Amino acid sequence: MVVSRILNTMKDKIYEGVFAINKPIGMSSAQVIRDCQTYFNPSKAFASLIAEEKALRERESRFQTKRRRKIKQQVQVKMGHGGTLDPLATGVLILGVGKGTKSLQNFLNCTKTYETVVLFGASTDTYDRVGKIIKKGDYSGITREAVEKSIEAFRGTIRQTPPLYSALKMEGKPLYEYAREGKPIPREIETREVTVTELELVDWYEPGTHKHYWPTAEAGQSEKNVVNAVWRVAKGEAPEEAAAAAEENLGEAEKESRAVEDYNSKKREAEERVDGLVSEDQRAAKRKKTQDGGAQPMMSGALPKPPKGRGSDLIPELSPDAPAPWDGPGPPAAKIRMTVTSGFYVRSLCHDIGEMLGSGAMMAELARTRQGQFVLGEANCMEYEDLLKGEDVWGPKVKGMLDLWNGVKPATVVEPEVKTETTAEEPKVEESKAEEAKAEPAAEDVKMEETSVEEPPKQENGAEAATTQPEPVQEVAA
Repeated sequence: MVVSRILNTMKDKIYEGVFAINKPIGMSSAQVIRDCQTYFNPSKAFASLIAEEKALRERESRFQTKRRRKIKQQVQVKMGHGGTLDPLATGVLILGVGKGTKSLQNFLNCTKTYETVVLFGASTDTYDRVGKIIKKGDYSGITREAVEKSIEAFRGTIRQTPPLYSALKMEGKPLYEYAREGKPIPREIETREVTVTELELVDWYEPGTHKHYWPTAEAGQSEKNVVNAVWRVAKGEAPEEAAAAAEENLGEAEKESRAVEDYNSKKREAEERVDGLVSEDQRAAKRKKTQDGGAQPMMSGALPKPPKGRGSDLIPELSPDAPAPWDGPGPPAAKIRMTVTSGFYVRSLCHDIGEMLGSGAMMAELARTRQGQFVLGEANCMEYEDLLKGEDVWGPKVKGMLDLWNGVKPATVVEPEVKTETTAEEPKVEESKAEEAKAEPAAEDVKMEETSVEEPPKQENGAEAATTQPEPVQEVAA
């Protein structure tokens, strides 16, 4: 029987669970998953996991098989992530493998630690350095002392307004679409309650001592008007009044320009829909078929570097020789570290600090250094570049992180401020063994208490339960 033959070949351990990877700048979170799957699918490390999935598929009825979308009929390592990171951001991206995808939902509500660079002197429509400049302000009076005083207002539990000119939706429609069409926003923009448990200025860059630059693109007058209309609503002005004020400021040339922008926007949307019909997943499915009907996997040894997908290179690289977009030494910048609850927008904090100081500000860099018990640079977070070095490098690291998650090895990191020292040698003196036995329970109690706060519960369902498991968070099929 095919099922028994596959199960008999599963001699190696099945690796699944949760680990973290350091996402590089310019790449979407979904693209990181697709790149991981490119290496994991044909690998030795996950051969048993794929064999188990094939065995489960053999048990399915013909009706269950037909219900699967064509792309999901391909047997591969199932993965998802526990909270997206913007392309501009780097740092901890939590990934789930196999049954570990069931635990990803729990990470959406855990605390996170970020480090960001705030660049003063201008505001953009996206609140970061990849948007278009909406306004510029006087930054001559911005000092470290002034910034440290301003951030005091953002500690503790606060009400935060999400980035307005972004993909934030209201009644299923992005806010920028209301602004672009000149239509009033249906209702007042809701603020969100978030908690900032730690907020400190960790580095200060005097004017002329850094390479953080404003974007070169500046918004047209029509764009500035609609963005300002959205900002007025955030400050409590009625949506109809804000839209009318923006419309009054538009001249005939600006109205014509906006009409052209509307046309180009609709054209881009149509092109994106067409591009979506020919996805990487479908192209992968067109490769040579194996006897079981799935696409033949590319051997990991033949992939020194994953092919760049649609989620790569989303942020333009900064040239070290690029001229500064200002005369003189330019504005100062500050690096700020924060620990926050779920739903916090770092770019909103940068924008709000600039508004409070009257100069304008934007987010120039962002790194997530911790999410839950996963910490950048620690044993449970690998570097993305390790994937490019082949399975001999990434294989032992991924296996070790999944063992760490499943409790095969004692976890040494739960929170960044907690440091647990371990010794490689066993005590040789009986008396020291007795002392260690007395001290060990207390350490275990502390570790278990911390893990119960941050680490999501493991799933204990067997192979039969896996056939009816819910769809994982942000599941991506390569």
